[in-house]
Amino acid sequence: MTAPLIFDRRLVALRRARAAARVADLAPILTAAADLLLDRLDDTTRRFSAALEIGGRGVVAPMLRARGIATVSLDLCPAMARLGGGPAVAGDEEALPFGPGSFDLIVASLSLHQVNDLPGALIQLRHALRPDGLFLASLPGLGTLQGLREALLESEAAVRGGASPRIAPFPELRDMAALLQRAGFALPVADQQELPLAYRSALGLVADLRAAGEQNAVLARDPRTPPRAMFARAFAALEAQLPIPATLPMLMLTGWAPHASQSRPARPGSANARLADALGAEEKSAGEAAPYSRKGPNSEA
Repeated sequence: MTAPLIFDRRLVALRRARAAARVADLAPILTAAADLLLDRLDDTTRRFSAALEIGGRGVVAPMLRARGIATVSLDLCPAMARLGGGPAVAGDEEALPFGPGSFDLIVASLSLHQVNDLPGALIQLRHALRPDGLFLASLPGLGTLQGLREALLESEAAVRGGASPRIAPFPELRDMAALLQRAGFALPVADQQELPLAYRSALGLVADLRAAGEQNAVLARDPRTPPRAMFARAFAALEAQLPIPATLPMLMLTGWAPHASQSRPARPGSANARLADALGAEEKSAGEAAPYSRKGPNSEA
């Protein structure tokens, strides 16, 4: 089954190339996001020696090397990949240029959200890990740039009488652990953390999106040049409440390449003790109902 095409990957690469010269302006935000993700390395006693970082924009690779981990940087854009300061590869997450078992750690910080075939990319990433290797990723989640999305939709509808996609769709947390499991990762975990951000102007928010190479690359976007009145109206709506809230909900993914040493769920029926005995409760059959009692508002608990 072919994955649906949502993003113009050629345009994503072009925008990241244009952003490479300015992305250092976002180092504080990118570093804070990477810190939240790499904190998970402190939760394991496993030590890593060979890492792949994807789309780190010159921030993630130095942080991994500071932990003593040899790191290769991968990005759609060669100039962005070179910002990592070490071995760099221009490549596509949807067609990884690495063989099986190349790394024992893969880190993708805010870089997989414009991939068309995310399940397929996750499968390739799992294959690139050695047994018992760790995959860490963060993605902007549902609700990212919601204020800007709503302001642009309302403004374009008022100015043009209709609206087109101006902000990319973002994934939901509830889908992420299932995607990891589907890709063959062991012990998959997905949770959410928020990176609080606020802006003094709408132009400041848009400038940061451009510096990160995060402009609209949705294939269904309107190719026409938008009228100035549309942005003026949208920015005025955003600036009605200053500072402009732009909190980033980050979906944090953790998964391991399968290995015999990892814990596994017990086989059904293999327990050698009863749960009822451990809880000191009376065991009842599935068809035997427990006594029902409804207490009134004045009853004692």
